[in-house]
Amino acid sequence: MGKLSILSELWQFLKVRKKWWLGPIIIFLLLLGLLIVFTEGSALAPFIYALF
Repeated sequence: MGKLSILSELWQFLKVRKKWWLGPIIIFLLLLGLLIVFTEGSALAPFIYALF
């Protein structure tokens, strides 16, 4: 229940404060984190880390 409450609080913050520009930034950071986690054990890791 903890993760869902954090997401709902974040959604409420974005909705009430009209901070819609934070949405794409949060999504990009989540996707980047998932990319790093899923490719850390693969042969693609050196190529991905070379980009940053």
